[in-house]
Amino acid sequence: MLLFIFLPIISVITQSLFIDHEQVFVEVENCNFFGCEKAMVVDNEATEQLRAEQPLGRFVGLANYFNRAHLANSEIGTAWGNSESMGGFFKELFNLPLYRALAFTLVFTFTVTPLLIILGFCIAIGVNSLAQRVRGVVIFFSLLPMIVTPLVGSLILFWMIDSRGIIGSSLQLLFDDPDLSLKASATLTWVTLIVYGVWHAAPFAFVVFYAGLQTVPQDTLESAMIDGASRWERIRYVVIPHLAPLVTFVALIQLMDNFRVFEPIVGFNASAHATSLSSMIYNDLDGESRLLSSAATSSVLTIIGVVILLFPVLIRTWRDWDRKY
Repeated sequence: MLLFIFLPIISVITQSLFIDHEQVFVEVENCNFFGCEKAMVVDNEATEQLRAEQPLGRFVGLANYFNRAHLANSEIGTAWGNSESMGGFFKELFNLPLYRALAFTLVFTFTVTPLLIILGFCIAIGVNSLAQRVRGVVIFFSLLPMIVTPLVGSLILFWMIDSRGIIGSSLQLLFDDPDLSLKASATLTWVTLIVYGVWHAAPFAFVVFYAGLQTVPQDTLESAMIDGASRWERIRYVVIPHLAPLVTFVALIQLMDNFRVFEPIVGFNASAHATSLSSMIYNDLDGESRLLSSAATSSVLTIIGVVILLFPVLIRTWRDWDRKY
C-alpha cells in the first residue's frame, strides 16, 4: 500500500504544483550579403541546464488547478456574467476541457452502473432456473464479453457499426439511408459507448449474483412458496434482500471502474465526440511534448472525484458493518 499507492499519489500531487520550464531565448545577430539583423532563438544549452537544476519545473502552487485546462475559474466567471440563460452558461461550460470530459464520465458512470447491475441480476436469475445439463454452456457464453479485453471488444463493435459492418449496413438498409452513420453523431456515439460498457461489465455482476444465489436459504424460499408467494414476490422479498450486500459490492467496484472509462473511447476513435478524465490524462502524456504537470493535475482531480463518488457507498457500508458488529 505504501509503495504502490501512497508514494505514487504523493508524487503526482507534488508534480501538479509545478509547471514545465519555458524555453530560454537569446538574441543573436545574423549577417549576410544584404546586412545584419537580430533574431531570437532558443538557447538549448541554457534550457537543458535549467531543467537539470529544477527537474520538476517551476513552482506555481495551485495555479494548474485553476487554469483553463482544468477548473477554469476565470472562464466560468466570464461565462456566468455573459450568459443570458442557464442553457447558454452550460453550453459555455461544456466547451471547457475538464467539464466536457467530466460530463461524459458522469453520464457513462451513472448510466452503465445501474444498467449492468440490473442486467447481471436478470441473467443470474435466468441461468439459475435452467436445467443443470445446459447451465454450464450458458454460463460460458455469458462470460465471453468479460473474457475479451476492453480494447479488443470495443474495436470489434467499432468495426461492426461501421458503414461496411453488419450493424452499420443493416441500419442503412432498415432506414433506407446510405449516409446514416453511428459515428457521425455525438449522441449516438455516447449511446454506443454506454451499450458497450453495459455489455462488457454485465458478466462481472452476473458471476457475483449467481454465486450469491447459491447461498439463498432454501427453507425460506420453500416457506414463501407454501405461503403462496409468487416468483416475483420470492425474488423481491427473499432473494434481493439476501443479495443486497453483493449489490453494494458490485456498485462499489463498477463505480470506480466506470469512472476511469478509457479503452472504449480509444477503440471507437470517439475523442471528437466523447472524452473522459482518463482520456484527458492520456492526451496530456501522448506525443513528444508531454504535459506532465497537466496530467498530474488531471490525475489528482480524478482521484478526488472517485473519493466523492464512493463516499456515500463507503458511508453506507460502514454503517452496515457497525450495526452488525
